[in-house]
Amino acid sequence: MLAALRQGQDAAFAELVVRNSGRLLSVIRRLLRREEDAQDALQETFLSAFRGLTKFDGKSQLGTWLHRIAINTALMKLRSQQRKPEQSIEDLLPTFYADGHRQNPGPAWNLTADQAVEQAETRELVRQAIDKLPDGYRLVLVLRDIEQLDTAEVAEQLQIEVGAVKTRLHRARQALRTLLDPHFRGEAT
Repeated sequence: MLAALRQGQDAAFAELVVRNSGRLLSVIRRLLRREEDAQDALQETFLSAFRGLTKFDGKSQLGTWLHRIAINTALMKLRSQQRKPEQSIEDLLPTFYADGHRQNPGPAWNLTADQAVEQAETRELVRQAIDKLPDGYRLVLVLRDIEQLDTAEVAEQLQIEVGAVKTRLHRARQALRTLLDPHFRGEAT
């Protein structure tokens, strides 16, 4: 397929788009909140891939290369959008006593992780909770935990230090737990 793409064969490019659009759109949607932005970023991803095909060295799989382009395109789109002031994450983080014990730990969740994952409603709830996180934390969580990039790759993609990725990821996970606690305790209506 790569040879056909480099020769400019329209059928090869059409096949590339058909094979990868769904997966890439899913990745982009996780990073961008608006469907229109996600669709635009997908189109830009394929345009960038087409233009950069001569630079593709073949050391990775074509799908992996497209995945990187999609993430970069989505992140560039986020950076170019005018930012609204972000809500502080501090209210969502746990508080601790001076001796290190957590204040208000709350009871354990009623659902096991396996039960929760199986429920489509719960998956949607988790997506909505992730969307409530400030962008800096949401992006780290999505790239690290959902897209499964390693910490160094996330740092490179977001142009921040590895230590900042680790801190943001930890805080994002804590905030996400706070947002999901009422549901998993069985208190949500």
